[in-house]
Order: sequence, then C-alpha cells, then structure tokens
Amino acid sequence: QVQLVESGGGLVQAGGSLRLSCAAVGSTFRINAVGWYRQTPGKQRKLVARISSGGSTNYADSVKGRFSISRDNAKNTVYLQMNSLKPEDTAVYYCNHGPDFRVVLGAFGFWGQGTQVTVSS
Repeated sequence: QVQLVESGGGLVQAGGSLRLSCAAVGSTFRINAVGWYRQTPGKQRKLVARISSGGSTNYADSVKGRFSISRDNAKNTVYLQMNSLKPEDTAVYYCNHGPDFRVVLGAFGFWGQGTQVTVSS
C-alpha cells in the first residue's frame, strides 16, 4: 500500500502562489497517473489537475493557466504549483494515484489527510 502525504498548504492573499507536494511513502507511483483534487465543506471532491505516468497533464477549466502539475519520479513526488490564487481556490487539497480512469473518476477507497489552502481576498 502506497501512502501519499500532502503538504505545502497555507494562508495566502489573493494573487499569491503556493506549491503543494504529494509524496509517496513506502513504494513508488511512477507507473501510475496522479491527480490533485480539492474539496470544500458540503461539496464533492473535484479533480483539478492530473498527470499521467508519461507526463501528460490535464486541468480543470477553473485552474487552467494558473495551476501547473509536475512529477519528480526520482523523489516519488508530484507537485502542484498554484499561481494567481483566488478566494474560490480555498479548499482542502488531496492527491491520489492509480490508473488514469480511476484518477479521472476519483474512485478511491482511501484518501490522505489533505492540505488546507486558504486564499484571503
């Protein structure tokens, strides 16, 4: 079982930047796609960015041009660079990994603790 640990969240003013990290502990996820998701209270978790094992990336329309996902397989880590942050980006951010279809669907039985991102106006 690969444990994923999210970090890098915090409080930032609108227009600012944060870089989130998703580290795989215990094994490697280099053969899997990895997705970053976010969730606000009372709402479903939504996929915001994903990266394939080969490095192809996809983004939700709401973050295109502002967020960038990348992976460092040597470090077993996937990053989410978030620029030009908006108050509506405030959420708990999670990562998860698996076959691409599962990452797209967010069909996982286990999630990590996530990392809180708060953007003040």
